[in-house]
Amino acid sequence: MSKPRAFSEMPLPLFQADEATTQPLPQGARLPSYIRDHRKRLRDRFLSGGPEALPDYEMLELILFRAIPRRDVKPLARQLLEKFGDFNGVLSASAQHLAEVSGVGAAVICEFRIIEAAAHRLSRARVMQQHVISSWDALLDYCHTTMAHQQVEQFRVFYLNRKNILIADEKQASGTIDHVPVYPREVVKRALHLNASALILVHNHPSGDPTPSESDIAMTHQIRAAAEALGIALHDHIIIGKSCELSFRSEGYL
Repeated sequence: MSKPRAFSEMPLPLFQADEATTQPLPQGARLPSYIRDHRKRLRDRFLSGGPEALPDYEMLELILFRAIPRRDVKPLARQLLEKFGDFNGVLSASAQHLAEVSGVGAAVICEFRIIEAAAHRLSRARVMQQHVISSWDALLDYCHTTMAHQQVEQFRVFYLNRKNILIADEKQASGTIDHVPVYPREVVKRALHLNASALILVHNHPSGDPTPSESDIAMTHQIRAAAEALGIALHDHIIIGKSCELSFRSEGYL
């Protein structure tokens, strides 16, 4: 029988509880108890308290658990937040930029794209076929969810029927970091095809500042003139910034 080791000879843990090793475990090896317990605690806190019970880095950990089952992911979650700013910034980051972070591979990028797509579909479902006035806050939430963290400008049009029910949401164009090509004729042509009676224009400013440019104002007036000539109303043009938005109607541009 081998001689028991003295207490002073027992190996000390390399990591404190909930601290991560960046090396994946050998295939077939069981997760150390501190990793298993940490994951269980996070899941239990999420299920009992909801997302408000977890800070951003722990929400990211919950997603990363699925993509990286053999390693503690806390350092990666913190690294992603440091690089992209916040939870939304991480989920909306391009695959190219995500891949620049050590530890992020195809599985992680796929998980982020799934979560992002689910968020877009959920927020869209809250506004489609709804009266725009009564669901205005939900409409703004949808715009921020889908556009606030985009790295290039996007231009969308919401088409409304005579009762101001949202009948279509379409991305018309994508551009560069500070410009997106918009063709008033195509916007109005599509409105006629959908039998729409009114429009709401939306585009984002990747800089984060929703202040309209001279070209934004000129383009808006061109679309309004083309639409009104055919009996179609332009209700508003919304510019989405990082954490706020600007309404042309509220600010007196329309």
